[in-house]
Amino acid sequence: MIYKKQSNYKIYVLGAGAVGCYFGGMLARAHHDVTFIARSERTKALNESGLEMDCKAFHETIAVKASAELSILSDADLVLLSVKSLDTERTLAQVQSILPSKAVILSLQNGVANIDVASKVVANPIYAAVVYVAAGMVGQRTMKHHGRGELLIGNPSQANARDDQHLQGICALFEGAGVPCTIASQIKRDMWLKFLVNCSFNAISGIGQIPYGEMVKSPEIVKLIEEITKEFLAIAALEDVNITMSEAVAINASIATTMVTQVSSTAQDLARGKMTEIDFLNGYIVELGKRYGIPTPYNESVHALVKMLESQIK
Repeated sequence: MIYKKQSNYKIYVLGAGAVGCYFGGMLARAHHDVTFIARSERTKALNESGLEMDCKAFHETIAVKASAELSILSDADLVLLSVKSLDTERTLAQVQSILPSKAVILSLQNGVANIDVASKVVANPIYAAVVYVAAGMVGQRTMKHHGRGELLIGNPSQANARDDQHLQGICALFEGAGVPCTIASQIKRDMWLKFLVNCSFNAISGIGQIPYGEMVKSPEIVKLIEEITKEFLAIAALEDVNITMSEAVAINASIATTMVTQVSSTAQDLARGKMTEIDFLNGYIVELGKRYGIPTPYNESVHALVKMLESQIK
């Protein structure tokens, strides 16, 4: 994938939620050939009325293409994988026989296990993106941007010359569309730093239906985030990812100040009566804790509370 300015790459957003609509929308706004794959209601709204991007820097409606049919992936060059982590294996199994061998997949998902899961299902090159964007969907066609919007991309396993070419091409696409994008030399560590943020904020925001800026006004919540972080760092070290407490405190603090009005994806899912990704966030830390024989009571508590709320979903 060597990106050229006048290329006709076929780009598909597989999972048109807030993250997919933000990054796919930015590419479509830059006149790239982007198709959103979504459920029928969102597909109809996007095709009929366009994608409304209510962003910090602009407010525009972008004419876009959308489909509910997975078969259209047969000519894909680049797939932005933005389905929920709990849907990764099932979704890729459905498209495994449709995707052409040339297609490159970029995972824009939460958690640190998606690349491993995806690689067991499809043979296509698949890369990780560490996503820092505060966004949410309002109705079926409006993407509300609350802040940030940058990507770090890379190969969590050993990159080769082909990977470098693919990653440079992806970076050029996003940079040309006004999205800051960097090839990370330590993408696994960057993934875990973002994973820390997810574990620190998502569940609490979901349980309280509260934005990040409001969360950290409570000393009790700040203390809870600190304890969740301590457990997280102990597990990360056992996974060969070393993050200092001061680093962790700094990145958590930056999220609270740069995404003040954002409520987590967990909060958004619960508010819509949808299942969350909590098993792939704090639940994954709990799972690794059991594997290593390390107690994780704070992560276990918020995980259990979100599972309780999920149990009320009809």
